[in-house]
Amino acid sequence: MVSVLERKLTIKRVATVVSNYQENASTDDLASMAQGCGRNCLGSCCLPVSKLPLYAFSTDEEEQGHDEVDASCDGKSPEKSYLNNLLLGQWENRMTRGLFRYDVTSCETKVIPGTYGFVAQLNEGRHLKKRPTEFRVDKVLQPFDKNKFNFTKVGQEEVLFRFEPSEDGKTSYFPCSQIDPSASVVAINVSPIEYGHVLLIPRVLDCLPQKIVHDGLMLALHFAKEASNPFFRVGYNSLGAFATINHLHFQAYFLSAPFPIEKAPTCKIMSSKDTRVMVSKLLNYPVKGLVFEGGNKLRDLCDAVASSCILLESNNVAFNLLISDCGKRVFLLPQCYAEKQARGEVEQELLDTQVNPAVWEISGHMVLKRRKDYDEASEQYAWKLLSDVSLSDERFQEVEQYVREAANLQEDRDFISTEETSYGSGTTQVSPHLPQDCLVLR
Repeated sequence: MVSVLERKLTIKRVATVVSNYQENASTDDLASMAQGCGRNCLGSCCLPVSKLPLYAFSTDEEEQGHDEVDASCDGKSPEKSYLNNLLLGQWENRMTRGLFRYDVTSCETKVIPGTYGFVAQLNEGRHLKKRPTEFRVDKVLQPFDKNKFNFTKVGQEEVLFRFEPSEDGKTSYFPCSQIDPSASVVAINVSPIEYGHVLLIPRVLDCLPQKIVHDGLMLALHFAKEASNPFFRVGYNSLGAFATINHLHFQAYFLSAPFPIEKAPTCKIMSSKDTRVMVSKLLNYPVKGLVFEGGNKLRDLCDAVASSCILLESNNVAFNLLISDCGKRVFLLPQCYAEKQARGEVEQELLDTQVNPAVWEISGHMVLKRRKDYDEASEQYAWKLLSDVSLSDERFQEVEQYVREAANLQEDRDFISTEETSYGSGTTQVSPHLPQDCLVLR
């Protein structure tokens, strides 16, 4: 069993501002807002009487392409990947309205020379004007606290649309729809890492803490599936793995380059004959991780991942998730960097970079905050940072056992895959859905 730290480990850190309502909000302010703020927010005081756009997706497991979407606004049938175009259009609208803290399209980005093709971005604006917070890293499960910042405080102008299962089995878009009590929303991240950076907030009014629940993960998988874009990924950070807000949410954005982790070779280690879910182990990558894929239905994949995460949480194991390949693959990445950081076991050279290795960094997208680090970025640096994230062999074996138990899988080590994904091993590809100036490659 993974040992639970007996003493409280805390680390004084700076939280990334994801909403314009997060900064400068005192505890008293947030407490008063919880009782009714009188403004257009996502809280129970305002949301139930509001109307927001709704993207209702089909939950029909047999529906593969989603080629047609019933656009009830004008009766026309939009083109394929409607969610992809809707998200980008609404995101760009918020950018035009000046809701972001900086222009992410001006951030320099490059592929670091080397075998893995780590992507480095210089994002000097992301660490400015942040409020210090006391972040506890020794507990993955912590109760929701309405007096701390949460997404019910977000203004509705930051919301792009609701994202929920349809009631009639059809994928539809409604430009103005009455709010359901269990509404899930897609909102902008005002401190974006990349183009189209958004937050998916399941059942926002239920005020769920940052922990995996089956229907929340299923929503995230559908989000990736509906976008129908291999360069759109969905990520999750648990508490203790650099989640900064204890209110259930996923992040997602477009990056028109393959993540190094997506190209890493894998070895199949367990599977289920009944559900056909397969779990592989990452090989030759600085962070130990597991890759879930397959399943007779999307629900099978969801249940295997969610059950595994829930058991990890109950054993106080921090982790990150990356949903890739339009929801067909999920990377489970247990980590211990924050724990090492709190114990003073991380080299000062790495601490000075102010890089918090969350899901995007672990996957190979290094968001750097200093010009010096960007100019000197190398594969060796990326490997060194990520190696500090990874669990020991002993602790990772315990994680494997948790997953096998939680997902009811059997050992299956006959198949080894060393091939890269369909992205290929050549030059970086650019998604046709994205503006060409979205990624600057040198």
